[in-house]
Amino acid sequence: MQLFATADFAPPPSLRLRRDRAERILNGLRAAVVFLLTAAALMYAPHLSRALNIANVAVLAPLLAWTVAQYLIWYGHPELPDWLSAVNPIVDVTAVTAIIGGYAIAQSGVLALRSPIFLMYFVVLAGRPVASSVHKAAFISTLAFLQYAILLGWLWATNRIPISVNPIDAVQLARITPLDEGAKLVLLAVFGIVSTYATSWVEHLVREASKESAERQRVVTRLVQSELDTLKLQLNPHFLFNALNSAMALIASDPPAAERMVSELSDFLRLVLSTSSEQEVPLERELGLLDRYVAIQRVRFQDRLTVSCNIEDGVRGALVPSLLLQPLVENAIRHGISPRAGAGYVQVTARRLGDKLSITILDDGVGVRARRSRERSRGTGLGLTNTTTRLIHLYGENHEFESGPRDEGGYAVRITIPFKLGRPAAGRNGAELNDSLATAVKS
Repeated sequence: MQLFATADFAPPPSLRLRRDRAERILNGLRAAVVFLLTAAALMYAPHLSRALNIANVAVLAPLLAWTVAQYLIWYGHPELPDWLSAVNPIVDVTAVTAIIGGYAIAQSGVLALRSPIFLMYFVVLAGRPVASSVHKAAFISTLAFLQYAILLGWLWATNRIPISVNPIDAVQLARITPLDEGAKLVLLAVFGIVSTYATSWVEHLVREASKESAERQRVVTRLVQSELDTLKLQLNPHFLFNALNSAMALIASDPPAAERMVSELSDFLRLVLSTSSEQEVPLERELGLLDRYVAIQRVRFQDRLTVSCNIEDGVRGALVPSLLLQPLVENAIRHGISPRAGAGYVQVTARRLGDKLSITILDDGVGVRARRSRERSRGTGLGLTNTTTRLIHLYGENHEFESGPRDEGGYAVRITIPFKLGRPAAGRNGAELNDSLATAVKS
């Protein structure tokens, strides 16, 4: 890594929030320090000259007002203004320089330079890595060094500080040695560099963490996409196996019907392959697939099967997982209607509930006990299992899936997913699909 990051770096929201929180904490510390200094100034006021008291008030009063004003104006907002992280340290550094200069004017340069208020420069710089960017930290470090250097030059030029090269004489005679002040400047410069480097290091760590997080997210997304694709691919052989078994059963008894079923199966698979790369499709397209699937089942069940669709206006363009309806309707026909001696029906309902899309598939089949016994004996149930897993991957906790027996008899599956509109499907409109489906399967 370079000594300081020079490339443009847009901090992620997490870093901005941490810097915002750090600035709030630093402002709280600033308020505490200013209150302590004000209390100390009040305690020492009777023993100080009028000029020193005026210097304290001239610096501490505006600083205290600025600190309190921040709480009143901005602290009710979710985030502080971005410029505040630059203005606050500028105010702090300038206040430290001003109070040292004020003491030099009011009393003496020696008193001013030996005052422990000089240490506040380091306190201001120490907060830069957690609250500022690299550019702001470098600017504040440079500002602190220049202000103190200019202050020393002004005090020396105006003869406000007596100079003594010998440090022992400087202490005994109340003078200032250039070596001490030079050491202060060196320490201030070194601390400024360290503060700026620490800020750069923090940004470097955040940048690397952001890259790693984004890469992990891409890997997770690819894994989820692969699993979703696998789940979809499992549905096609599952349906194909069932359809071919039905066609084989018709070959001996009704060859023309078997031929029609294979033809309808070819059309259905062509439509499935056309949407194989999409995880979500408009509901209207799913109804088109369901139309072809029911046409296949019509060859086998004839007038024993009735399938109806009750689709609310305005929801046909809503996005749903591709191959959502067919496996659920197939499950209802295969395990609910097929074991019945008489006719049965399957009803598909879709309607909007606020920002959700509700889909219900119900039948009047043999019921939950016979259904579960049949599924266990045949090792099936793939449609419900895959549907549940796909919904979890696509919507997480933002969906509902319920399945169980109906009070009137039969079985029901209810799905609730977020309502999202997609592009209208090409080809026949929703009314034509619904009419075609009803004509194809209603006796």
